[in-house]
Amino acid sequence: MNQSMPIKENFPWKKMSLVLFSLILWLLAYNLIEPLANWIAYTLFSQPQGSHLGESLAFFFYDVPKIILLLGGMIFLITFLRSFFSPEQTRAWLGGKREGVGNTLAALLGVVTPFCSCSAVPLFIGFVESGIPLGVTFSFLTATPVVNEVALVMLFGLFGWKVAGLYLVSGLVIAVLAGVLIGRLNLERYVEDFVWQIKAGAQAEAGYKPSLEERISQAWGATKEIVGKVWLYVVVGIAIGAGIHGYVPEDAMATILGKGAWWSVPAGVILGIPLYSNAAGVIPVVHALMEKGAALGTVLAFMMSVVGLSLPEMVILRRVLKPQLIGIFIAILTVAIIITGYLFNLVL
Repeated sequence: MNQSMPIKENFPWKKMSLVLFSLILWLLAYNLIEPLANWIAYTLFSQPQGSHLGESLAFFFYDVPKIILLLGGMIFLITFLRSFFSPEQTRAWLGGKREGVGNTLAALLGVVTPFCSCSAVPLFIGFVESGIPLGVTFSFLTATPVVNEVALVMLFGLFGWKVAGLYLVSGLVIAVLAGVLIGRLNLERYVEDFVWQIKAGAQAEAGYKPSLEERISQAWGATKEIVGKVWLYVVVGIAIGAGIHGYVPEDAMATILGKGAWWSVPAGVILGIPLYSNAAGVIPVVHALMEKGAALGTVLAFMMSVVGLSLPEMVILRRVLKPQLIGIFIAILTVAIIITGYLFNLVL
């Protein structure tokens, strides 16, 4: 009975053991962050409890590893799950759907698929060449950054299900309405000509199913790549949040982003554009602003402008869209975000 075991050797025991070991390390690290951050701020740097610098340092050293860990864990998990359906299947699923249904499905898909700004160009081309309407494509492109699954989890953890739910619903509504409006304006002429000339069907990998080991490798590769690209933005975002948390007087940004002033929501949106960050990086800033008494609707509008009106994404999209369409897209998003901010301030 020679070697009857080779089949089992195909199962990636080593990789699975490594993933399990990494998960245990992740959980240990996550639970050690807070005491370690307090030790660094108040013992290592000898800052008194409650001091401006001490509070800022504790905030910074707690939030940086916490958000990097959350970000890495979420990207790994979602990329692994995403490996069970390909971009080609995604495009086939969305193609041929009606305006409202297609926009809603595209927006929902944008929430659960962590495609980043650098994926915008190939995805856009793939969507267009598959015959998906332009408006439906824009619903996906809007929902992907605006409603970020990492931000959703962190908002839930920091503020509870009501705020997280409001963020999710408002982001979906913005994505659907933006896509419907762009679809009705018939703006196909503002897509660069070369996009329409690309022939579909170059990738004939239909039916290929990656092995478990390939799925794990793909998830690990995506985690390294995305965290490697955004960690600096996370650190900068948290540094801003730490500064606000420790030093900004109670009224400073809360006055700019407060409920009383009619101009606070537009000001929050304008303020958010140059402060580009990913959704994970902006959460600490949102947290700090909320603690300082800023209005929820204004802060949500600020956050959506930071992640939804992303300058790098607009630069990348310029390769496939003419300036007129980018301008229209920015204008629609800006108006939708401002209206959302006013609505939340009115209701809450």
